Amino acid sequence: MSKVWQGDVIDGTRFVVPGSGVTPRHVLCAVGVGLDLDVLNRVVDEAGEGGFTVDELQQEPDPRMREAFDAALGARRATDDDGFSDDDWAAVDAHDSVAYVLSPPISQASALDVSRRALAVTAALLANGATAVKNESSGVACGHKRWLALADEAATAENAYDLVGALVQAWVVPVIHDGEVYYSCGLHLLGEADVELAPGSAAEPEPELLREWVTTMEVASYYLLTEQPEHGVQDGEGFRIAPDAPRWIMNRMECERFEEDDFFHNPYGYWRLTPG
Repeated sequence: MSKVWQGDVIDGTRFVVPGSGVTPRHVLCAVGVGLDLDVLNRVVDEAGEGGFTVDELQQEPDPRMREAFDAALGARRATDDDGFSDDDWAAVDAHDSVAYVLSPPISQASALDVSRRALAVTAALLANGATAVKNESSGVACGHKRWLALADEAATAENAYDLVGALVQAWVVPVIHDGEVYYSCGLHLLGEADVELAPGSAAEPEPELLREWVTTMEVASYYLLTEQPEHGVQDGEGFRIAPDAPRWIMNRMECERFEEDDFFHNPYGYWRLTPG
């Protein structure tokens, strides 16, 4: 059982001060052929509008990359919308250099903007020698065309709902099952706690019920990102996705699933949904 979240809520707002003091950031891994450090530095700085840096460039192939990309794609295999094609796999296999790019530290107030810029940086990398990209901070990967489409969606978003839609598809794993609970991963990059659903039973659900749980988690994520009240969500609040849908109770819990130095660690914790 996870422990109650240890941070502090800033009175009257949705903003919090995590107990861990951890500040999230995007860590992008880009592979390519003949990646050039000067070019990478220039395009990362321009596309990232400052604050993004090339942390490391390895000018030799990394034999672990196929396995690493497969794991990243596996995290969202249930949704099957990452658009990773045979051409993308060929690009991973043919790489002879690997670059790691860091975003600036992400605060709750800056999260959507930094994550939008991270997509712009991804697109710029792919236009300047990189052939495949994955995110080390949430364990996701997309195919070349999918990354470009999401970057365009984010760049042309006319409102917060459209922007959040593109960013969630880019950076968040919507549901993972650890054998007991279902949880998301990556919402720390958007400045929010992840969502955890504890159904109260270890029995494998019927497909229709599982789809209902996954939908509940996804709707809860969008609620946190776009619709929660200015004063934030309070422990013990009820939540349902429709007037006639099952009621869940929301309580914020610590992120004990990942250590504080793990890129996946969410300092804002999890909003755990339990049957109401």
